[in-house]
Amino acid sequence: MTDSTEATEATTPQTAATEDAPTILTPADIALGQPLDWPLIDADGTPLLDAGATLVGEMERAFLFRHFAPQRGDREPPASAPVKPQEQDTALAVRDLHLTIGALMGLRPQQGASGAPMHPCKLIGVAPNEAIFVTLPYVDRRPIEITPGENVEIVAIASHAVYRFVCTIHAMYQAPLGYLLLSKPANIRMLRERKSIRVRAQFPVRYGIGEESEGYQGVALARGVSALGLSIAAPWALAKVGERLRVAWRLRSGELDSTIETSAVVRNVHQEDGPEPLVTLGLELDHLSPADQMAMKVYVFDRQDDVLYWTGAAR
Repeated sequence: MTDSTEATEATTPQTAATEDAPTILTPADIALGQPLDWPLIDADGTPLLDAGATLVGEMERAFLFRHFAPQRGDREPPASAPVKPQEQDTALAVRDLHLTIGALMGLRPQQGASGAPMHPCKLIGVAPNEAIFVTLPYVDRRPIEITPGENVEIVAIASHAVYRFVCTIHAMYQAPLGYLLLSKPANIRMLRERKSIRVRAQFPVRYGIGEESEGYQGVALARGVSALGLSIAAPWALAKVGERLRVAWRLRSGELDSTIETSAVVRNVHQEDGPEPLVTLGLELDHLSPADQMAMKVYVFDRQDDVLYWTGAAR
């Protein structure tokens, strides 16, 4: 009986698991060079590899288990962590705008403002009570005609967006230099984003080599995300500059949970230095639907405190 039982339990790695066995896998459970009998998912249920995908070498398998927690995807998916209820929208404050000293602004009197030009000025200070100091706008070398107590509209160009708000002029000074003391901004609205903020990220990105192939051949690790691009790390150079990849990933931010599938152009390829031989690829995304674009923007702006860098480029 014992010998018979042991013989029955000796099976191949991919078929050894029983219905009651845990779905967490080890590298030995995935044979190299053989198509997977089941899909792979990460610990949170995010897809990693489809059934039929093949890990060709040890480098790819080591990358997979180093950066993710592969599990069988043909079992009951793990329970998702409860989503924290989204807080009610609150009014923007000056600190939310990420304004810097010297930020460009446009100012015009609110009375009869429709169609009136914006007069250029610059931010020179923010008081603890969020009152702001700006340079006095000039027209034809003369200060514009405004008086204390008057309301003005401001358009401010911050590091990552353009905002409009209203202030009341508390005081105007012309010596030793011309400047205005304005009230705490009210009715703040974001007009548009500036290109492009890139924030840190760490989630799986499935990739397919070439636009015509079917399915996804492997999984990479997202390193950075902007509204129009991705930076991914992989164990080898997936493509050359100018070539295309098919990519898919899952974005979760607050109550938003989206799966994005599109193609991307490789804009740069860089071999990383370090103990793990990785290749970083900069991808410019194309064919994003309006819903996908919104999901990308929400993800980026929710993580604006973890900025990698700001750039005027599109990706």
